Amino acid sequence: MTFLTSGSLQAGDLCGTGDPVGNNDKTNMTHNVEAQWMGKMQFNALVGGHTVVMDAPERAGGEDLGSIPKPFMLTALAGCTGMDVVALLRKAGITMDHFEVDVSGEITKAPPIAYSGIHVTYKIRGDAAYMAQALAVVQRSQNEICGVSYMLKKALPVTWEVNFNGKEIFNNATGPA
Repeated sequence: MTFLTSGSLQAGDLCGTGDPVGNNDKTNMTHNVEAQWMGKMQFNALVGGHTVVMDAPERAGGEDLGSIPKPFMLTALAGCTGMDVVALLRKAGITMDHFEVDVSGEITKAPPIAYSGIHVTYKIRGDAAYMAQALAVVQRSQNEICGVSYMLKKALPVTWEVNFNGKEIFNNATGPA
């Protein structure tokens, strides 16, 4: 487990790859997940002491007691970059009225069914005076800090857009807003 200290936010601090005590130890850490088959198509995974239930829909032999596994990749991306943005804005003393991260993955039609592209939408509401700083923080997360985005970008295109107070201010999928 990593803890955010009052020092500067470093790459990986929030996604579990940074040094928890701030001594800049660059050795690799390891994440372990245990998944136990619970019957039919259900697996319960122990992730950092938390149980995550994965299952298939009834039409695929499951009981629909949890999500199918693939969307957890999108969840990891939303959580990683979202935590970066919140931490960086908080460190800058900027509060938001609302913050949401929506992630969509385009799925291939033929097996193996995989994501062929991912798009992240950041929806931020707050004081208009902080719009440029909010955009800079999102850019920093995507370009420097978020390890999940970094890994996914090695395999497929990851694009993002930023909407501030309901107005699109950036979209690298379509060019400058």
